[in-house]
Amino acid sequence: MADAVQISGSLRSRLTATLIGGAAVLAVLLYLIARTYAAQIAQQGQDNVLGASVTSILDAAVVRDGQVEVDFPYAAFSMLSTPADDRIFYAIYQDDTLLSGYDTLPKAAATPGDVSFDTGSVSGAPVRIATASRRMIGAELRTDITVSVAQTQDSLSGTLTEIGRNVALFGAGFFLLAVALSFWATSATIGPLQRLTRSVMQRGPQDLSPVSRPVPSEMVPLVSSLNSLMGRLDHSLRQSEDFIAEAAHRVRTPLTTVRSYAETTLQRVDKEENRQALRSMVRAIDESSRAAGQLLDHAMITFRADHLDRQPLDLVDLVQDLVQGLTPVADMKDITLRVHGDAVVPYAGDAILLQNAVRNLIDNALKYSPGDGAIDITVKAGPTPTIDVRDEGPGFPQADMARLPTRFARGSNAAGIIGSGLGLTIAQDVAVAHGGRLVLGNDPKGGACVSLSL
Repeated sequence: MADAVQISGSLRSRLTATLIGGAAVLAVLLYLIARTYAAQIAQQGQDNVLGASVTSILDAAVVRDGQVEVDFPYAAFSMLSTPADDRIFYAIYQDDTLLSGYDTLPKAAATPGDVSFDTGSVSGAPVRIATASRRMIGAELRTDITVSVAQTQDSLSGTLTEIGRNVALFGAGFFLLAVALSFWATSATIGPLQRLTRSVMQRGPQDLSPVSRPVPSEMVPLVSSLNSLMGRLDHSLRQSEDFIAEAAHRVRTPLTTVRSYAETTLQRVDKEENRQALRSMVRAIDESSRAAGQLLDHAMITFRADHLDRQPLDLVDLVQDLVQGLTPVADMKDITLRVHGDAVVPYAGDAILLQNAVRNLIDNALKYSPGDGAIDITVKAGPTPTIDVRDEGPGFPQADMARLPTRFARGSNAAGIIGSGLGLTIAQDVAVAHGGRLVLGNDPKGGACVSLSL
């Protein structure tokens, strides 16, 4: 049945993949956000230092004797020192005239009183530029002083690299932790479904009671549908069992009545041709009765095989009861039924099915055994409980032996013998239902041997 189930993936795999994928996306977003925020903070720190340097230079600018003088403060450049020894560039303009500094430093527009920041390059090196302007007023002078200070970003790049590495390690740790939590969450989520599956699988074949253990609210529709299905199945099986029992009674009783009338009429008829017709009728009734009976027996066994009613019993007593019931039939053919083997063979099985199987085996032996013969029935306890039935008939045709246990299969030597081809099928089904098997063979001294092991 498992091969017939169409599988469209695993809920566990889907849930795990979804959680791990979400964790990966969050880890990447965390890395990008943290690195971007760190870059902004680091850049803001550099800008604050550059701004303070520019402001300190502007504060040192004075107008003396109609000229602008700038006395560089020591702290203006010392505050820009970094572990990476970043290079520093500056330029001081009076209006549009370069008073001091690097003429290669890009001149940026500045609003008096504010410090503006820009990014450029000097001699191929990327720099961060801070620019500020102030209007100087003297006795005979009115002019604008613009100061620009630039610093390379080697230290900043190193800092950002280190921050990025640390953030990446943190993100990787977060991702690994999220993966572990994903597996745990998946197991916790799928756990109730697995427990429900084990609960159903551990039930006996006759247990069709509703599932009563608590389940998560999301599983309530599934469990409700399962309970409804088991309820309908239990009702259907009970109806089938009642139908089989009723059908067996209603089919066998009329056929038995018709056979009795045919035999009575046969005793009163003198014409040989009429007597022959009645004999054919009796034979046809016997065949129909046996076929109908065995069909119903097979249906009953098919039903009970999935609902074994195992009870402690003694296989020897079971066989002896059957032999006692079949002895009159054997006596009519002058056949002796003999029981051998252990004195007691205890076993826990379905007595009705076992009786049916052994009865069919003995009945087959009676049909094929010659008169004045014997049928030996051996019951053994070990190594597994086994019932052997041996007759003195022609044995099984070697070419037909493999297919004889199949339904309606009869051997090439069955011509003229009443049968339906279901006896060995019933015996094999009973053996399989009890975890055993049916083995056919021929005795080297002559006759067939059937071994029913449980």
